[in-house]
Amino acid sequence: MSDSYEKIVESIHKRNDNLIYNFEGWLKRSGLSEKTVNNHVDNISFFLNDFVTYQDISVDEKNTTLCHAEDGIRLVGEFLGYWFIRKAMWASESSIKSNIVTIKKFYTFMQSLGLISAEALKDLNDEIKENKQEWIDTVKRYDDPDVDFEDVWGF
Repeated sequence: MSDSYEKIVESIHKRNDNLIYNFEGWLKRSGLSEKTVNNHVDNISFFLNDFVTYQDISVDEKNTTLCHAEDGIRLVGEFLGYWFIRKAMWASESSIKSNIVTIKKFYTFMQSLGLISAEALKDLNDEIKENKQEWIDTVKRYDDPDVDFEDVWGF
């Protein structure tokens, strides 16, 4: 990997860490238990730093495309319906539901900062409402030893 690529990733992670720190404070001020806050922080850190950051980065001399936390709002379906199920050993119905709650809270926080629009938040909530059961059904198929891999996503 190029030095330029590493610097871009480091820059995104620093920004994410700052957002996550502020999100944690926002959650604490809302009265959630420490355990619940820590769960949300772990979920959003994994989403942002292990998934979102690496989705759309391309680096060359003329063009750099960064995938920031704001961009992650358009990647939630791919994350919960495919990537998380394949990459997170702990993916389950309950972890999908937990991540949905975290992502909704995080983007509500982002909207409160003016970093995403109210319309983008509404679209996210609509997407979650529309696809939640399919994501849950997909993780169940993925974990079912009687289901062939190609039948999990209908490949």
